This record gives sequence, structure tokens and C-alpha cells, in this order.
Amino acid sequence: MPNYIYIFIDASNLWEAQKAKGRFLDYEKTTNYIKGRFAGDSIKVFYYSAYPAEGTRSYSIDGKHKFFTFLKKGLGFEVVKKELKRIPVIDEHGESIKEKGNMDVEITIDALHNLDKYNTAIFFTGDSDFLALVTYLRRRGKKVYIFSSRNNISEELRTGSDGYTDILDLIDIWGRALKRRVENG
Repeated sequence: MPNYIYIFIDASNLWEAQKAKGRFLDYEKTTNYIKGRFAGDSIKVFYYSAYPAEGTRSYSIDGKHKFFTFLKKGLGFEVVKKELKRIPVIDEHGESIKEKGNMDVEITIDALHNLDKYNTAIFFTGDSDFLALVTYLRRRGKKVYIFSSRNNISEELRTGSDGYTDILDLIDIWGRALKRRVENG
């Protein structure tokens, strides 16, 4: 029986692992690694990210949009993105802006909408909110694996899947080193 693999990448969750490793994930290497490890006949990758609104940063966000284009056109990923919501918050320290860009609902909808198209689901997330989805998929006969990092994985999700991989322990999936952005001020 062919093994069709769907990969769901929660970019904000994965960012924590990349910061811990000090390197960017190389998505082409990662896809090839998964295809080999799980004997995948075909792979489809979904990448979920929220991004800052234009003008809300002291730096350009053009690079982020170019990266989305690379994932879509260069690697064939399905890129699901939305602008961060900016929520005014007032507390004892005054007024500030909180940004939210949770993509959990979008990931869940895509995993369920495509249920009949894959045998194996791989989630790059450590968020315990996905436990209900993982449990549902497993009850429907899907193999479900979690890729995250030891500092960013819920115990429930780690033990509730068919397998957990700490991506910080993998060698051949990493790309260039992270560089700190210098703020203009």
C-alpha cells in the first residue's frame, strides 16, 4: 500500500526550535529526510505562519514574503498565512499592543479536509491543543508523528502520537545559522 504523507508545519512553534538550535531548518532537506525515514511515496507539505502587518516593524518584512514565495514556488508547499492581529491591552503599566497569530484552526481544518488523501500525518508542533486532532486521526487509522523540540513539546502530545522526534537531535535537516537582527533606533 502506498504511503502518502502530509506534513503540517506550525511556523511559530518551529521557530522556538530554530532559536534553540541557532540554525534555520532547511525545508528541502527536512522533506527528503521524512520521505526516506517513513518510506513516503508522495509528500505534501503545509506551512502555516502569521506575519506582522506592514509598518508595524522598524525593519522590512519583504524577506518574509519572499520566503513564503520560495516555499510555494520553489518547494511546492501549500503556504497558509495571515496577518498578525494587533490587540490593544491596558494594564497597570499602561497601554500596549499584543499580537496574536494562532494557526491551530487552519491546521486542523486542513488535516480533516484532506483526511482521505494521506496515510501518515506529521505535525511540526508541540502544542497540546493538537492532542484532540491527533487522537481523532489515529482513531481513523492514520499514523501520526510529532516533530518538535524537548523545550517545546507537551507531554500529552508526545505520548499521544505514534511517535515523537526531537528535531534538535537530527543532524541533516539544518541550514544556515540564525543571525540576530540589528534594530535601527
